[in-house]
Amino acid sequence: MLESIKDILLVFGRIITILPLLLVVTLFMGKRAIGELPIFDFLIILTLGAVVGADIADPNIDHLPTAAAVIALGILQKVVAKWKISNRKIGRLLTFEPTVIIQNGKFLNKNMKKIRYSIDNILQMLREKSIFDISEVETAIIEANGSLSVLKIPQKNSVTLEDMKMAKTTSAISFPLIVEGTIYSSVLKDFNLNEAWLQHQLSEKGIVDIRDVFFASMNRELELHVSLKDEKNVNVPVIKH
Repeated sequence: MLESIKDILLVFGRIITILPLLLVVTLFMGKRAIGELPIFDFLIILTLGAVVGADIADPNIDHLPTAAAVIALGILQKVVAKWKISNRKIGRLLTFEPTVIIQNGKFLNKNMKKIRYSIDNILQMLREKSIFDISEVETAIIEANGSLSVLKIPQKNSVTLEDMKMAKTTSAISFPLIVEGTIYSSVLKDFNLNEAWLQHQLSEKGIVDIRDVFFASMNRELELHVSLKDEKNVNVPVIKH
């Protein structure tokens, strides 16, 4: 019993001493390490958590080496961050390259597979940027830290109806209709449409096999927007750090 109380008090003492040190080291590492979390910074934070967690949970671990490890990790992150700024080659080795995943309103299936992002991931990230129709997107890029950057088509960046004090008759939203060759029948039903109508719309676009469709959406005007699994005529810009 006394041994258990002693261990508990030791854990409390370690929390009181290690957390202020961890706070100081994290502030020393800088805002960039906390906010953007590039891959190397993520590994540093992960390691810090593992080191501190083990120290707090296991009273048998020496406390002083843990404090030294925390300080050393903070210094290492700061040094590597300076290297990345002063030498672009080192920076490129320690992070991911940005990846274009939408171009001219078309999903780039191969690029999405490379970074293991699904259609649902991208649609959610677009909605978080108030984009509910993929046809509005000229270029969308997954950055090195996993965030989404979007360039809208010029028509959507020009004077808006609100600027012209004109009322908008319909919302700029499109509804997923086909995802990786699977038809969302419930969406067709909501619009009082059927698969025969959909097949006709696809055939007008030269699409015979629905399995070739990676993603298709439809707006309230019943306009169909389609991305194929293998888009051939898309000029993808080269985006580098």
